[in-house]
Amino acid sequence: QENISTYRTLVILRPPPGHSFSLESRKWPPARRIRVVLECLCSGERLLGHTCFLHAPGGQRPTDQDWYLMDTLCTGSYLDMEKVACWVQTLVLSAWLLLPQSRHCQLTALPCGKSCSFRLSSTSGLHCSIEMALAVQQGSSGACPGP
Repeated sequence: QENISTYRTLVILRPPPGHSFSLESRKWPPARRIRVVLECLCSGERLLGHTCFLHAPGGQRPTDQDWYLMDTLCTGSYLDMEKVACWVQTLVLSAWLLLPQSRHCQLTALPCGKSCSFRLSSTSGLHCSIEMALAVQQGSSGACPGP
């Protein structure tokens, strides 16, 4: 259609401090899962206020924002991309309401799977489609090696 544009973007997700992403693949059945691995933050990162999840006092999980995100976005030890896509859509919709353009355009989230899709409609009749493909940065969050 003449008044519809489609925009596609790639969003790369990095693990929070104290975590790393590792791509796990199996030959049969073919599957690619993203494992979330805990890292030691006992040396350098603790100075920045990050808690070491591996060596928490009493062996209990710290209850901070980084752990909450991983607990919310994972199924077991694996990143759940459908949960991540829905979470990103919620963040984008919340941020959209804070922009001045939200008074003149409506942003609608489309059903999410492993990517995020939105429809932007203006009062003048212009429409656009936005697709956000999600990918992860494999490896460390940049934590210092443990003792």
